[in-house]
Amino acid sequence: MQAIQTFHVIPKIPENLSALSELARNYWFVWSESATDLFLDINPELWQQSYRNPVWFLNHVPQSRYVELARDDAYLARLRKAKRELDEYLAEESKYKIEGNLEKQPAVAYFSLEFGVGLCLPIYSGGLGILAGDHLKSASDLNIPLVAMGLLYRNGYFRQYMTPDNWQQERYPNYDFEQMPLFRARTPDGQNAVVRLSAGNRDIAAQVWEARVGRISLYLLDTNIAENPEDLRALTARLYGGDNETRILQEILLGIGGVKALSLLGLEPRVIHMNEGHSAFAALESIRTLMKRHSLTFEAASELSAAGRVFTTHTPVPAGNDRFPADLMYKYLASYAQDMGLAFKVFMALGREDPYNDSELFCMTVLALRLSRFNNGVSKLHGKVSRRMWHKIWNNYPEHDVPIGSITNGVHIPSWVAPDMAALYDRYLGDNWRDDQSNPHSWQGLAKAPDDEVWRAHERQRAALIDFTRLRLIKQAQAKSARTAELKELEKRLDPDALTIGFARRFATYKRANLLLQDKESLLRIIRNSERPVQFIFAGKSHPHDNGGKDLMREIINTFQGPDFHNNMVFIEDYDIEVAFYMTSGCDVWLNTPRRPLEACGTSGMKALFNGVIQFSTLDGWWDEAWKPDNSVGWAIGLGEDYDDDAYQDKVELQTLYTVLEKEIIPDFYDRQGKIPLSWVSRMKQALMELGPIFNSDRMVQDYFRTAYTEAYNSSLSLCRNDFAPAREISKWRMDIMTKWGGVQMNGVTCLKQESYNVGDSVDVSVQVFTNGIPPEHLRVEIYAGRVGQDGSIQDRKTHVMQPQGEVHDGWHMYAGQLPTDDSGRFGFNIRAVPEHPLLPKQPFFGLIKWVE
Repeated sequence: MQAIQTFHVIPKIPENLSALSELARNYWFVWSESATDLFLDINPELWQQSYRNPVWFLNHVPQSRYVELARDDAYLARLRKAKRELDEYLAEESKYKIEGNLEKQPAVAYFSLEFGVGLCLPIYSGGLGILAGDHLKSASDLNIPLVAMGLLYRNGYFRQYMTPDNWQQERYPNYDFEQMPLFRARTPDGQNAVVRLSAGNRDIAAQVWEARVGRISLYLLDTNIAENPEDLRALTARLYGGDNETRILQEILLGIGGVKALSLLGLEPRVIHMNEGHSAFAALESIRTLMKRHSLTFEAASELSAAGRVFTTHTPVPAGNDRFPADLMYKYLASYAQDMGLAFKVFMALGREDPYNDSELFCMTVLALRLSRFNNGVSKLHGKVSRRMWHKIWNNYPEHDVPIGSITNGVHIPSWVAPDMAALYDRYLGDNWRDDQSNPHSWQGLAKAPDDEVWRAHERQRAALIDFTRLRLIKQAQAKSARTAELKELEKRLDPDALTIGFARRFATYKRANLLLQDKESLLRIIRNSERPVQFIFAGKSHPHDNGGKDLMREIINTFQGPDFHNNMVFIEDYDIEVAFYMTSGCDVWLNTPRRPLEACGTSGMKALFNGVIQFSTLDGWWDEAWKPDNSVGWAIGLGEDYDDDAYQDKVELQTLYTVLEKEIIPDFYDRQGKIPLSWVSRMKQALMELGPIFNSDRMVQDYFRTAYTEAYNSSLSLCRNDFAPAREISKWRMDIMTKWGGVQMNGVTCLKQESYNVGDSVDVSVQVFTNGIPPEHLRVEIYAGRVGQDGSIQDRKTHVMQPQGEVHDGWHMYAGQLPTDDSGRFGFNIRAVPEHPLLPKQPFFGLIKWVE
């Protein structure tokens, strides 16, 4: 018999437990152990079943259990305490204020295609999303005036499972947003917020949802509403799903729709931080909005918009950056370009490395780089790689001077530290490790922590990992209809006392997850040693279309399941935040084998660091700047060499990997005094004391605040004064400079013609410059000097500004300066001229430069 009507029945939460609902609606619970424990203690099995989703969880707790809790004085006291902690947290005054931001407006909007805030908001695929989530959590902890914008995917990324022959398969759950910690966003007049935009001849509408991440509002756009046709309703179905057409529409929705959504909500942040090129259309919509609202030219609006744009690139290979063909761009954005008064060819040039190459695809990263005044990679090495990758945009500049800096990523420590390690920190660091993470003094208390206490905390975390892994292996086997005997054997799989090495990340081929398996003889020798047992736990996902990654995964799992390996090597399916948490807290060694320099940062190792897990990695990403040559904070595979031959690189680094593993890591782990590996524990503590203050997301967000957000905000504000007169002035100045620059000349360099100088001497240098009508104050002339390599190129350069000395004759001006000699060696110099305006940063965004030839 079919029901003629359906309805939901949900438990009635007693009044004295109502605070549970408030705690459930703010993702602060993710990094609050006291809040999480309140849910866990109600019903541990149901909490696990809910994927730690407190809204769904509270709606499925039996009414009888609420009746019990309402009479439990101890539980009620804990609930009141947690609610008080949240209230005090939300009410705390911010220490990070931007001078001039007097209105009650967020100063910064952070745009990203994915966010990894918590297990129950599955709109992330991997490191990029987790980093974005950690950015929001630290921005909340620091009380930075920031909001965020993303998309809300009905099916999320994918859940992973393996076929009987170990080929990755994907399943896509349907998420009920009403059963998640989300709110329908409201406009200032209380209306339901639905943003509308056009892409070509398609009209798109999106419901705006709000996720509260501590003090931060994360707004998410959802096109699955009745107003849209079926194909557009599916636009926000899956993260990184669909074809190139789906991707460009998602990025139009995020960038253009995101800026429109903020305006609809009454929010006008001056700074937009674009996390990866996916959100670059936000810069275009900012320009279009300024043009329409304030009658600015495209040039003036571009200068004003770019002053307040921050762009972070995460991709160290050209193929990883989104590129779209001209016909697709024309289909969806030709009318948009026309509305901005731009010829389509000019519009396309904004996204091309060579603006004159009509056959080049439109690149979102190029667009973001051109329309931002602060660009950065996510580690020092990645900044260097990015400058090399995008040198063509500023091809007249030395690679070192390409305007892409670096801010190294960090992780949100309270989200990733396991309870045993957190308790240890509480005892020996007090609240400093939560409230002042980037202060080196905050971590020094670990020096006083007894070695046996540190080791016991770590051993409990390893035991928790082994228990978790066994349960996951049993669940995986049950899904494949395993026999009872096999399930019983899995209950004892792995050794809770053995050296446990973890490898967990996206299965892209450059990460070389199978490097370890290329010497099976050495691997067998290690895992067959019963006196010093070693075991490996692997996890990870491949992109649904990455068959190379899937092949790699199948090879690894098939090997692990073979009779020689299955007792010591396992693969956990469906890698997500929960799996990452147990692995990064419970392993002894974190193995990372990317092919240098293809790892932009690699934050999984940082999560492991804060749980006392020792790093063992190639010198790539963050580890390239963290590792110490004395191995006092962890081990390296190689010394940061660059190779042209991949096969040779694999051979050399494989040999190094096993040498270090057998000669250093395994002996150090099993060298015990009593039951304590004193040298190992010393390395754990040293890594935390030295690296802890650096590789956390509080330090990262503070870096963005000080070096990017504040400067961008003030620069944007300065261009708005007097009805945007400075922005208009700069646009006119730029057009004048572009017209006259071709006629600028330099010659007549004079300096002392000595073969050698003593350290401390100064070399007087002068040059004559034909300014072609450009005022001398708008021309910066510099001595560009440094050590000279064998090929005659200047290395490790320093610049020294030359001062104008007046006109010599017929438009030629003399500039003079001094070149100090601070060190010994072989040095050389050249002289360059670049345009300069007091309202613009001293970076070569225009790409204009003249050298003495």
